[in-house]
Amino acid sequence: MSIQARRERERAERERAIVAAARELAESEGWDAVTTRRLAAEIEYSQPVLYSHFKGKDAIMAAVAVEGFGDLADELAAARAAVTDPRQAVADVATAYATFAERRPALYDAMFNLAVDLPFANQDVPVDLARAFAELAESLRPIAGDDDLETFTETFWSGVHGLVTLMRSGRLRREEHERRLALLVDRFTRPG
Repeated sequence: MSIQARRERERAERERAIVAAARELAESEGWDAVTTRRLAAEIEYSQPVLYSHFKGKDAIMAAVAVEGFGDLADELAAARAAVTDPRQAVADVATAYATFAERRPALYDAMFNLAVDLPFANQDVPVDLARAFAELAESLRPIAGDDDLETFTETFWSGVHGLVTLMRSGRLRREEHERRLALLVDRFTRPG
């Protein structure tokens, strides 16, 4: 292995360690606990080393968010592939999405609720973000009919995200969450 290849591999490993530490710290203590000083101590690198990889906390949060979109895409793909009935696939994907948000609140916040510098809805979308959206779209494709698939998917995604966000913030009754999700799925998968 060349010196250059080894350095690139070590750099990639440091970046993964920084992102993993930020993710773990955010999940255990919240995003306010994630500082470059704290991350440097957690992974035993100096703050200048962190800044050689990321411009600051916002860039680290964006990297965590992109990784989260990859995880979400994997979970949505698994839910979609587990059934053959189109209506059930939409229901399972919606449940997988809601479960992901509930199980990983800090990660979900980085992906959707905190100010991170990630492009959405344009050509510069990171691959994992596009992949997560594509999984939603593929689950909806069989039922979209004559509707524009992208707009149909955005509308469904908005509905699921809204339900999740409002429930998590205590603005909707938690005990009715599954019922609301089923109602949303029913309205989107209803023929005609």
